[in-house]
Amino acid sequence: MGLDIHIGVNNNDEVYSHEYHGNDELFNLHSLSRTFCNLMCRQHVIGHLPELDQVGKIAGVDISIFYDMEGYPEDFDIEEHLASAETEAEKQSILENVQEIRNTLEGNIDLVISTLNQLISKLNGIDNLPSLLLPTDFETLDSKNYFSDFTKDIGEGYIGNNFGQDLRNFKRFLEYAKERGTKTVWFSYG
Repeated sequence: MGLDIHIGVNNNDEVYSHEYHGNDELFNLHSLSRTFCNLMCRQHVIGHLPELDQVGKIAGVDISIFYDMEGYPEDFDIEEHLASAETEAEKQSILENVQEIRNTLEGNIDLVISTLNQLISKLNGIDNLPSLLLPTDFETLDSKNYFSDFTKDIGEGYIGNNFGQDLRNFKRFLEYAKERGTKTVWFSYG
């Protein structure tokens, strides 16, 4: 087993219904690969500019919203932090911090979709993306393959996706979620 990345939504029951979980077609159209998960985590493990940041620079697109999505405090995290607080003042500080972070991301779905649209549009015209990325000593992405064939969907579900397929799956999921009333999205790991 490995670490997976999921997209959290403010209206979980409407988006992740029983019918959704039983639908293999939606799973294949919406899933993000473990490689995408690794890509998101690279900023914490490599000594040079992470690949996602490099891609953003190459495309001329601000991708910071993706990193912002990692910090959303989920209910189980909040409960854990509150349980470790020793005073009411500490609990209040935790709750204020949670609210501040949530307020920052509130209503972000349109910004995330717009960022994805820009990124996909710009990267569709770049044939040699893997060769534009810095070489790394800590290769967990298989960058040569993951960033190649951007316009083709080469994986199935989340197995074997390339970067282009992950971005398109991400966008399709957000459009699906928005149709069901989603306003705020974030990344969840598990």
